[in-house]
Amino acid sequence: MTIIKELKPDSTSEETILTIGVFDGVHLGHRHLMSELTKQANTTNRRAGVITFQNHPASVINPEFKPNFITSVKDRVDLLLETGVDFVSPISFDLEVSKLSAEQFTGILVEVLNMSGLIVGPDFRMGKNRDADVSKLADIGVDQGFEVQVVEQQKSNELPIRSTAIRNLLSVGDVHSASGMLGRYYSTVGEVMHGLKRGRDLGFPTCNLIPTVGMAIPKDGIYATFANIGNKKYMAATSIGTRPTFDEGGRTIESYILDFDKEIYGQTIKLEFIKYLRDEKAFDTVENLIVQMNKDVKDTRKILNELISAQSS
Repeated sequence: MTIIKELKPDSTSEETILTIGVFDGVHLGHRHLMSELTKQANTTNRRAGVITFQNHPASVINPEFKPNFITSVKDRVDLLLETGVDFVSPISFDLEVSKLSAEQFTGILVEVLNMSGLIVGPDFRMGKNRDADVSKLADIGVDQGFEVQVVEQQKSNELPIRSTAIRNLLSVGDVHSASGMLGRYYSTVGEVMHGLKRGRDLGFPTCNLIPTVGMAIPKDGIYATFANIGNKKYMAATSIGTRPTFDEGGRTIESYILDFDKEIYGQTIKLEFIKYLRDEKAFDTVENLIVQMNKDVKDTRKILNELISAQSS
C-alpha cells in the first residue's frame, strides 16, 4: 500500500502524537494547532508529526474540483517544519486511500507510526465519505489505544481563520487581511520569463511571472509588493492582469522593481503582497498610462518606506 511507504516509518519505537489535514497556507489557525501539538509532545515525551496531502482529497473525490492552493506542497512542508514538529509526511490521496474507513486509516497510523494521540480542529472529519467526526474518532481511539484532543477554532477580527476565507480575501484583492490570517505576508513564487518588453518601452521595465496553474492569485489590479531576489528584498509595484490598454490578453504578473537594473531572466523570485493600490483599467492614451504608472510607483515607495520605518522603530 502506497500510504505505508509515504508515511516513512523508521526504526524508532517512540510513540507519536499526530494531526492530519491539508493545512493549505499554514495560517495562524494551523500554527495554533501545531503549537498545541508540540506542547503535548514535549510534555508527554512523544514525537509530534503531521500527516498532510500531496494533492487535495477533493481532486480525487470530485472530478470537477479545480485546485486553488495558497501554498505549494514544498512550501507547506517547510512552513509546517518551522513550527517545531518532528516530522511531516505528505501522502498521496488516491482512490485506495479514499476508500479507507476512519478506523482503517487510524489503524495504519497506530501500526506504522505508533500513534497514541491525535489533535484536530472542532470541524475535523475523516474516513470514507468523511463519516467520522471528532466524537466518532474519540470512540475509535478508545478501541485502538489513542486519545483525541480538539483544539478550538482561531479567529481574526471576529472571523474564523480558514484557508477558504483567505482565498476569498485574495479574490477581492484584500491582501492585507489575508496576510493577517496567515501571520505573514501573502506571497507567490515564480520564474522570471521574457515578456513583450512593453514595460521597457514605457520606461518601466518589468519582471514577468506566469501564474502557476492551481495556485491562488489575488484579483487583477496594482499592488505594493516586496520582491525577494536571492537574499535581498526590493520594493516593487506589481500588476496582475491582462494589460487592457493594449488588449494583449493572457493573464500575467508583472513587477517593476524599484532601484534595480539587473537582468534576472530564468531566476526565481518571491513576491510579497503588502497593499492593494487600484483596479487594472484601460487608458485612453499611453501618456495617461505613464502618468498613472508614475503615481503607482510613488505610492508604492511611500507605503513600503512607511512600513520599513514602522518595523525598525
